[in-house]
Amino acid sequence: MKNLKQLLSRIDGKGYKAYKDIRGRYRFERFHLVVDYVQGDPFASPSKIRCLIPEHETIIGRQWLETPERKETLEDHIARMVAKAIDRSGKHAGGTGKSGLIAIDRPGQEVLKRTAVLVENGKVTVCLSVGLPARGRKVLGRQAEKLFFQQIPEILRLSVFSLNRQMIQAAVKLRDQQLAVRRYMKQHDLVAFVGDGAILPRESGISDRPLPNQEAVPFETPESLRVEIPVPHRSAPVSGMAVKRGITLIVGGGYHGKSTLLEAIERGVYDHIEGDGREFVLTDAAACKIRAEDGRKVTQVDISPFIKNLPFGKDTERFTTENASGSTSQAANIVEALEAGASALLIDEDTSATNFMIRDSRMQALVAKDKEPITPFIDKVKQLHEDYEVSTILVMGGSGDYFDVADTVVMMDQYRPFDVTEKARAVAQSRRSERRQEGGERFGRITERIPLPVSLNSKKGKKEKVTARGLKRIQYGTKDIELEQVEQLVDASQTRAIGEILHDLEKRNRLGGKSVKQLLDEIEEQIERHGLASFTPFAEQHPGELARPRIFEIAAALNRMRTLQVKSQGNG
Repeated sequence: MKNLKQLLSRIDGKGYKAYKDIRGRYRFERFHLVVDYVQGDPFASPSKIRCLIPEHETIIGRQWLETPERKETLEDHIARMVAKAIDRSGKHAGGTGKSGLIAIDRPGQEVLKRTAVLVENGKVTVCLSVGLPARGRKVLGRQAEKLFFQQIPEILRLSVFSLNRQMIQAAVKLRDQQLAVRRYMKQHDLVAFVGDGAILPRESGISDRPLPNQEAVPFETPESLRVEIPVPHRSAPVSGMAVKRGITLIVGGGYHGKSTLLEAIERGVYDHIEGDGREFVLTDAAACKIRAEDGRKVTQVDISPFIKNLPFGKDTERFTTENASGSTSQAANIVEALEAGASALLIDEDTSATNFMIRDSRMQALVAKDKEPITPFIDKVKQLHEDYEVSTILVMGGSGDYFDVADTVVMMDQYRPFDVTEKARAVAQSRRSERRQEGGERFGRITERIPLPVSLNSKKGKKEKVTARGLKRIQYGTKDIELEQVEQLVDASQTRAIGEILHDLEKRNRLGGKSVKQLLDEIEEQIERHGLASFTPFAEQHPGELARPRIFEIAAALNRMRTLQVKSQGNG
């Protein structure tokens, strides 16, 4: 502490680069402070520091570290407490640019594995970003001393040193219960579960917080679809709607909650915090949202299960385009999800290409099959389940032809679900569709692709440039990876992690001999064994603001690279 005070006093009033002298490790009364990185000027990315707190200085108990999920929940809770303490402390130092900023990678509604807080090796590591105070480009040493010796210790006092045992226990118990529901789902072949009383609508289109209770209709399960799941830490089971594997339709009038239900299910691949309203909306972790995505790049994807015999002999077994249409992009999105190992597809007709989803009998009569390259999804959805055990949950309000292939039909009426499966079957029997099945007897093959090393080039001029631009864009070298339509990407820190992972693949020359699925399996194994920080050059220092992405969003980024090149090999 004395050394740091002396350094700050010595560089007070000097040029900003004098801050470089404070890099290092300092012993405070109850924690160690490590300055890993110092920004180049007041307007640059903030400086990176770590606070290392011995576990014995906290109330942390061994019971909260017994499983990976409990440890992840504990770390998430500490990060939230630090974020709240930062909000209470405010920004006290004036100055230029980011002067006086203190920030942590702030969690949202989901509980994600992050690098912001790590509890391991007998200590709690809190990673912060700080704006070192300056006036113009001159060091404000006294304000920096206040930041290091008053604000940061106060933030730790209000968070890590004041953890509430009951709050941690509640968060851990909820996570235990969510894990129990997921185990039940796996044992009983459920693709999703929606708990009774869940609040599905969100506060607004730009907020992921729940709609206030007085404005929302709590979810109420139809009796025929209700299951009760025993969970730990409570005497009563959790009850809710079971969505079985197979083909499930969500139908109903406009604005009655069809898409709201599907959106909650697509976010159910993540666990949510208490008070979110979706604590017990849980979905198979390998379920993928699929949509049309006009204009995306597609590289040698075998879309022949859906599209064949394009005009002018364009190859659909190795389909490549710089500007995909709605139907070709949706076909590619499905095949790429299957290639990555998806177990279920989540589809909303509102974001789908109409000609990809259905071709009715009248259109079949007018345009002969030999003149139509597209085999619509309705003719492939059942084959997909039979051949590959991939389920589908589909919002459909415009075509009753899907009644013929559905296993379950749920109707949303004023945000309340009703099981109308038998009624839909009766309608299908009494009003026979005249359309002909066009998809053959099998779904078709899923072709493995091997990304080539030339795909990854982070050079921009003489330097490497890999930067996440918010949630939906990664600058990789001279090109941008656009992720605007990748709807299960929920946190900008996941996007940063994807950029680091791709960059690591490039630096270690890991492309060239492995399929996309093999690469994804290796990435997953590395995260499990060595953590997200192992993909950064700073694994032993400040690991950055990273949150764990799913392998499907990693694959989505790789597939949307304009520089991607692959070679293909057949796979049954």
